[in-house]
Amino acid sequence: MDFFQIAIVILLGLAVSDLIVGVSNDAVNFLNSSFGSRVAPRHVIMFVASLGMLAGVTFSSGMMEVARKGIFHPQFFTMPELIVLFLAVMFTDILLLDLYNTYGLPTSTTVSIVFELLGAAVAVSMLKLATTGRSLSEVLDYINTGKALTIIFGILLSVGVAFFAGAIVQFFSRLLFTFDYERRLRRWGGLWGGAALATITYFILIKGAKGASFITSETVVWIQEHTGLILLSSFAVSAVLLQIVLLATRFNILKIVVLMGTFALAMAFAANDLVNFIGVPLAGLSAYKVANATADPLTATMNALAGPVRSNTFFLLIAGVIMVVTLWVSRKSRTVSRTELTLGRQEEGFERFESTGLSRSIVRLVSAVLENTGRLFPPSLRRWATRRFDRSRFRPTPATDGTTPSFDLLRAGVNLVVASALISLATSFKLPLSTTYVTFMVSMGSSLSDQAWGRDSAVYRVSGVLTVIGGWFFTAMMAFTVSSIFATALFFGRAPAAGGIAVLAAFLIYRTHHVHRRREADVQSLEVFNLRKITDWAAATAVTVDHMGTFLREVRRVLDQGFDGLFQQNRQTLKAAREGQRRVQLWSNIIAANIFKVFRLGRWEEVERTQRYAPTISSLQEISESVRDIVVRAHLHVANNHSGLLIEQIAELDQIRAALVEILDHTSRSLRSKEEPDKKTIATCNRELRKLVNEFDQNQIMRIQANRSKTRLSILFYSLVWDSLKIAEQTTYLFEVFHESLRIEETLEERFPARPQTAPAPEPV
Repeated sequence: MDFFQIAIVILLGLAVSDLIVGVSNDAVNFLNSSFGSRVAPRHVIMFVASLGMLAGVTFSSGMMEVARKGIFHPQFFTMPELIVLFLAVMFTDILLLDLYNTYGLPTSTTVSIVFELLGAAVAVSMLKLATTGRSLSEVLDYINTGKALTIIFGILLSVGVAFFAGAIVQFFSRLLFTFDYERRLRRWGGLWGGAALATITYFILIKGAKGASFITSETVVWIQEHTGLILLSSFAVSAVLLQIVLLATRFNILKIVVLMGTFALAMAFAANDLVNFIGVPLAGLSAYKVANATADPLTATMNALAGPVRSNTFFLLIAGVIMVVTLWVSRKSRTVSRTELTLGRQEEGFERFESTGLSRSIVRLVSAVLENTGRLFPPSLRRWATRRFDRSRFRPTPATDGTTPSFDLLRAGVNLVVASALISLATSFKLPLSTTYVTFMVSMGSSLSDQAWGRDSAVYRVSGVLTVIGGWFFTAMMAFTVSSIFATALFFGRAPAAGGIAVLAAFLIYRTHHVHRRREADVQSLEVFNLRKITDWAAATAVTVDHMGTFLREVRRVLDQGFDGLFQQNRQTLKAAREGQRRVQLWSNIIAANIFKVFRLGRWEEVERTQRYAPTISSLQEISESVRDIVVRAHLHVANNHSGLLIEQIAELDQIRAALVEILDHTSRSLRSKEEPDKKTIATCNRELRKLVNEFDQNQIMRIQANRSKTRLSILFYSLVWDSLKIAEQTTYLFEVFHESLRIEETLEERFPARPQTAPAPEPV
């Protein structure tokens, strides 16, 4: 029994770990609408969500039965077999969720726990049958196939239902209020808000009451008998109070709806998903207690686990506190949140996902279907709907910190109300559907209805959604497979296997932690180029000049890596240069988008400057493409194990590199410090570089004639030389244009004093 006592301690420790990684992945989904709409300061949103989670854990008592008997029949297993099964599930769950958190992909804790239980139960059942000499076909007797299929079907169905529910509710809400919703809110806001709050009350209180650990059965019966009265009263009181607020003050009642929705969805999350984190360890503890109460603990079957049980409210509250603390301190949760906000934001900007053939086909198909369907309606009706969805003049109100919301409060309210309603309804039927799937798909459906997926972004957004959904299927496959392997190892290896798996898990989590830190550093590097808080042309121009200096400094570093890796034939150095080259290309695209924003901020008197400023975008692309050409050619040359450069070629290229680096360094420092440019130094460097290029061109011709430089080496040499010269020329052009623009800025400020901006506020980048 010593091993099983230790196993129970391990299970309880894994429960804490699973709460941490699970909340990092899943709980952030109910924060995305509040964060995306900037409804309130971050600490206020977190406080409201924390209260919802603490309240929600007490509603999850009934859900705990899923881990004990929802996937398999416990009466066919002994305590040792169940402990092996539960250990395999918990180890797998922590590793899988931590992996998804690291790469910022929202996955489902419900799907993972269901397929882990299924995989481990199948493995243990087959091993038990094999060791006793019975037929493996009897494995279906051990698995609760009816309940398992119901859960799986419910999860898959929820994906489609959530998407279309979000799309339909958002469509009619936007049709009613339009994007300029604040004016119309005073007329219809009370009714809409009352319906929203009544929906929250219905699904959270009435439907969730059956699973609460603190509500008596008599209270549940009374609530069910007076459902209509409670629902009607909630709607009437909420509608009247909200309408009074609208008429008496200028307060936006959608903030109340969004914060209440955040509370509701946090509550629904805790009620529905707590079983995914502590249900298995508590089931293991129950199995251990039941076995110790029998004469032979190691062989007694677990019939008692098939009966109903109510969880200890104290244990649930402890789990809730751990979840709340994790919510406040977890950095990986913000990584997961960023994915959904990027895919659902209203305005254009940098797209995280690349387009694929499948996403392009889907966009073309849906566009054709919508176009043909639209023809079924009268032209006057189509024109009216088009006007209601017109957002050409709409600009979201900046938040208190100056940042622009990803979407408005109306969409945020729809996301929260629809998602909390669906999740709470499933909880009332004890169906552990995925909160991640529901909140994500509701958000995507409302984004589609809100025309956030325009022609310029649809293929990228669809590609991102497909990537996330593909990850969900990968979750199920990996959960089943890995838990089966772990269960097999634990079945035969017991304590040594548990120790080995624990060491493996610790190592993998350590590795993913470092991967996540590196990825976060990359994201933080992009924040340097953020212009969302800047609305003044002069400030935006000055910041863009600084961005250009940072960009050229990175170009210099990557080129150094590329040349060093080629000279030394070091593949690791060249691999690092390839990563840096991709970063350079990404930065050039972001800076180019920022330059367009600067154009939109400019006054009409600055047309001449803008015409001079515009070609810098081409220069950016030329520099990034030349850097890519140098690094990729060098990497492929070494990776393909071609002959190294001749000694004299290395010496000549090193001189080219030194002259180019001096130009990049001088330009970068000057742009970042806003110093007066030393044109003499730049001109001297350019003349020296051209002189070197001409001289080395003649030397290379002589080497070719002497048959000392083969074709591959000659192509490589000339490519590096001319790409370096191109980078120097484009850098010099940027140097001249940006300093000229700063001088023009000073002149314009003297000739044309600052005045209120009449053009619409710029779109965020």
